[in-house]
Amino acid sequence: MVEYNISIYDHDASIRQSGHDTILRAALRSSVGYPYECNSGGCGSCKFELLEGEIENLWPDAPGLTPRDRRKNMHLACQARASSDLCIKVRTSTEYLAPVKPKRRMARYLGSADITHDIREFHFITAEAAEFSPGQFAMLDIPGVGTSRAYSMSNIANAEGEWHFQIRRLSNGKATGQLFDHLAPGAQVEIDTPYGLAWLREDNARDIVCVAGGSGLAPMISIARGASAAGMLETRKLHFFYGGRTPQDICGEALLRELPEYGQQIEYHGIVSQPEQMSGEVWNGEVGFVHELVQRDLNAKIRDYEFYFAGPPPMTQALQEMLMVKCQVPYTQIHFDRFF
Repeated sequence: MVEYNISIYDHDASIRQSGHDTILRAALRSSVGYPYECNSGGCGSCKFELLEGEIENLWPDAPGLTPRDRRKNMHLACQARASSDLCIKVRTSTEYLAPVKPKRRMARYLGSADITHDIREFHFITAEAAEFSPGQFAMLDIPGVGTSRAYSMSNIANAEGEWHFQIRRLSNGKATGQLFDHLAPGAQVEIDTPYGLAWLREDNARDIVCVAGGSGLAPMISIARGASAAGMLETRKLHFFYGGRTPQDICGEALLRELPEYGQQIEYHGIVSQPEQMSGEVWNGEVGFVHELVQRDLNAKIRDYEFYFAGPPPMTQALQEMLMVKCQVPYTQIHFDRFF
């Protein structure tokens, strides 16, 4: 197996890249706090300047880089592999190191169950324990799909080695098409995990707010399950908000009902933005956008909560702006990973 050494300008840490790891994955496996969010080429958080050496660019047109970035010899660590020893320039920080170091493992597909008309939960099992923090995600290498895809776990760490992913079918999506239509029980899938920085924090006594839309349901359900399993809800409340376009998109409450704290320490809030698009179905609940409901329900105490959220980019952007700019919630109380 070919290995390359990656040094970071003005930094003592050294990264060893081997196999088909990207520079980002190699860095995190080497316990280097490399900045990132999506691990998929969309957010641009993992940009670096190449000072010495040669790389293989896996996605030259990745949206995480601007034309100006490319003129400045900037690259995305999640979309680049070293093809020689390298020297790169990037600002690292220990805040990008999660409690569990990522590792590749082979998983066997067990089966799936529908959550909504377009969200399905897929179950896999590995030979070793499933180790991750609630709220994190995995990179899946699916048969018939050329590149890895990021999907969040919906369950919590367990000794049995089970990994559950709630995935939304995308129109013309190559990966979701394979998962929904072609993956058969017993199929082998490589799982590289855990990744993500929006994992459950247990080091404070604040009440918890989870906000989800689309398949952002998965990490938020994992957060709720993790808080329950850790005994955090004995002394805290958890407010769970879910936003959808139509009534048939609303989900998550049935999963929360399985937790012993539901109805007392756990509250569920659903909202739809376009109820008129579902003919024949009556919606008597909240109408509008989920970030508006969060602000309205939490009101003057909004700065007292620990926030976790996941969902479509417009939703997460609106929440981020509302919490940080309009309501001035401290950024250390806001946790999310950007996906595109």
